[in-house]
Amino acid sequence: MNPTEATYNPDVLLCLANLSNDEVFTPPKVAEDMLDLLPKELFSDPRTTFLDPVSKSGVFLREIAKRLMIGLEDQIPDLQERIEHIYTKQLYGIAITELTALLSRRSVYCSKFANGKYSIVKSFDSENGNIEFERVEHKWFNDKCVFCGASQAEYDRKDELETHAYKFIHTNKPEELYDMKFDVIIGNPPYQMSDGGAQASATPIYQKFVMQAIKIQPRYLIMITPSRWFTGGKGLDEFRDQMLKDKRITTIVDYPNATECFPGVKIEGGVNYFLWEKDKTGDVDVRTLRDGITISRQVRPLLEPDARTFIRYNEAVGIYRKIKSQKLRSFSSVVSSRKPFGLDSAFKDFKPKENENDIKIYANKSVGYLEVGTDFKSGRDLIGRHKVYISYAYGMGDKFPSQIINKPFVGEQGSACTETYIVIGPFNSRVESLNAARYMSTRFFRFMVMLKKNTQHATSKVYEFVPVQDFAEEWTDEKLYEKYGINEDEIAFIESMIRPMELDT
Repeated sequence: MNPTEATYNPDVLLCLANLSNDEVFTPPKVAEDMLDLLPKELFSDPRTTFLDPVSKSGVFLREIAKRLMIGLEDQIPDLQERIEHIYTKQLYGIAITELTALLSRRSVYCSKFANGKYSIVKSFDSENGNIEFERVEHKWFNDKCVFCGASQAEYDRKDELETHAYKFIHTNKPEELYDMKFDVIIGNPPYQMSDGGAQASATPIYQKFVMQAIKIQPRYLIMITPSRWFTGGKGLDEFRDQMLKDKRITTIVDYPNATECFPGVKIEGGVNYFLWEKDKTGDVDVRTLRDGITISRQVRPLLEPDARTFIRYNEAVGIYRKIKSQKLRSFSSVVSSRKPFGLDSAFKDFKPKENENDIKIYANKSVGYLEVGTDFKSGRDLIGRHKVYISYAYGMGDKFPSQIINKPFVGEQGSACTETYIVIGPFNSRVESLNAARYMSTRFFRFMVMLKKNTQHATSKVYEFVPVQDFAEEWTDEKLYEKYGINEDEIAFIESMIRPMELDT
């Protein structure tokens, strides 16, 4: 290399591979953006204390240290004295594994041992410094951990393996972990744990870190999490309700496409980080980012009237209000429960058609028949009715415009389905069923579903914001826009988010 050329010296934290989709390293730029939400005066106060209770790479503590080094230069002009003060009296962390403890100390102290030869801090007596890791065991009850819900079969491990029993949430009194108050708690918690269910079933745990941090009552709390809590779901309904009623959340920065925040990581429904301020209440500064740019920003309530979920898109709030003001029946009232006929997705005990009255069964990528008189566990009254089928699961995708749901199709009389599908209806005629399916294919319909759906699963809840129509007539986007007074800007937003759908009729 020509010695006159600039040497490329990358940030090592930009070069790390993620532990998994559930334990994701925070890019330095994202950490910087999160810290930008805090008042600048915190970084020029030698009494401000910071805690990362889920340290993985040490990026938050490292970036905080950079700001403190600048902010305290006038008050503590001696460089080494300033280092000793900041690193021993202001920065604290709890690593999530032994490996990340070493990595975090290396990032923060420039040595995996805080008291090592190469550590920039000279006054630590212990190897840990202020970034600790302690092996903690799960507390089992009925094969699950009472603190995090982990499966005993999966995580009851030998000493040489990590337990993933995170110290910060494996206690009922997190305030006793440190004999001190923290001004700022910041972090990127693990997202989920295996719960021992079928098909690699997992339960979310990031909400437990948020609620533990709130118990400690810092002045400021910033965490980055999946955005699924906006609408709730498995293990998240109570957390959603608590968060959306908490007036101390003052900012939400939302990435609908998680890969824009965490390159190479797919997290269904996107991610967000939020600022919680102990001594401030009011509306929320909601920002949406796309391609690294804030494309929308609005200060508004977290909860709209009569809504139990957060409407993540600022442009959608006015549309929601127009439709809600008409107080129409929700489409969710004509959507069946999951497993509408009691047949699970693995059901294969059907046969070729032998008699005219055999019941047609729609299954995953296949069709079969059952004899008339078969004892269905549920939904027997729907078999002879006109209806519409739609798959229970359909991925949201990472980019917009998106399809949101799979294509619906008309279900004939004398048919049923496995858990792969849910049922819409019943209807009085095939014409009504066809019109309902056409309505479901409109951009308007799928846009209103999108406001509630941020995972692949689509239970009746995701259809809650969609109004029912008179299915004696056919509905198009144009008719719907006119009916609800959707203006040109709102139409443009809807059509930027939802792509056209052609039904297979």
